[in-house]
Amino acid sequence: MSPASLLAAAALAALLPAAVGSATDAPSTGAPACRGTIYLTFDTGSQSQAELIAQTLKRHGIRATFFLANEKTVRGDWSLDPSWAPFWRARVAEGHAFGSHTFDHVYYVKDGAGGAIVVKPQFGAGAGKQASWSAAQFCDELRRVDERFMALTGRRLDSIWRAPGGKTSPRTLAAARECGYAHVGWSPAGFSGDELSSSRYPNALLLQQSLAGLKDGDIFMAHMGIWSRKDPWAPANLEPLIAGLERKGFCFGTVPEHPAYLHDHSNKIKK
Repeated sequence: MSPASLLAAAALAALLPAAVGSATDAPSTGAPACRGTIYLTFDTGSQSQAELIAQTLKRHGIRATFFLANEKTVRGDWSLDPSWAPFWRARVAEGHAFGSHTFDHVYYVKDGAGGAIVVKPQFGAGAGKQASWSAAQFCDELRRVDERFMALTGRRLDSIWRAPGGKTSPRTLAAARECGYAHVGWSPAGFSGDELSSSRYPNALLLQQSLAGLKDGDIFMAHMGIWSRKDPWAPANLEPLIAGLERKGFCFGTVPEHPAYLHDHSNKIKK
């Protein structure tokens, strides 16, 4: 588990206050007013829960935000292979939002000399090896997802990205901004815990803490499948989490609708 995950786990256990601003959607005609808005986000992973997540969101009429990397899947292919085009096209048709998660799920390691960014891809030709990139190369890695997604679906990404493991630096954030991407993390109470040990963090505990801690404006993060978790999070927790939040009067939105990103018109992806 990455240091970022350990920190997030500590934040989860402590149920710290939300780290992002709040917002309330305007109610539609005849519908009760929302008590607040939660922003569900899902990062690619093993994709073992991809269909379940998609169908659960569709059943509840929820639009979420997906952050995409080209990751190895339980089907033996890759999450941005042409074989996944029907899945992603269906999500586009449903009105979800999409951001870059770096093509090869590239972890930031440290700042290097002369403005370089030291990274470690998880997949691809350089998997497991550290490399020193310029800001332009870092931007190219974000754009690779946009180019592939456009080829698969005919739609461009939204101008947002999420760093693998949530690991960033002022240098990576600046490089991404230069090519039009705003970084999206998650709220302390929005850490699902789906990458943690299921023996130490059983699903029932994670669900209880999410329902107790999530507040108006919070960005929630889960994965579309995690290889390492013995008892997967989504089958047990996604439906009761959504139902529980709905009972509390929460509505749901996509990250581009979040007040922290809605009015930032400067973030346009530079092709």
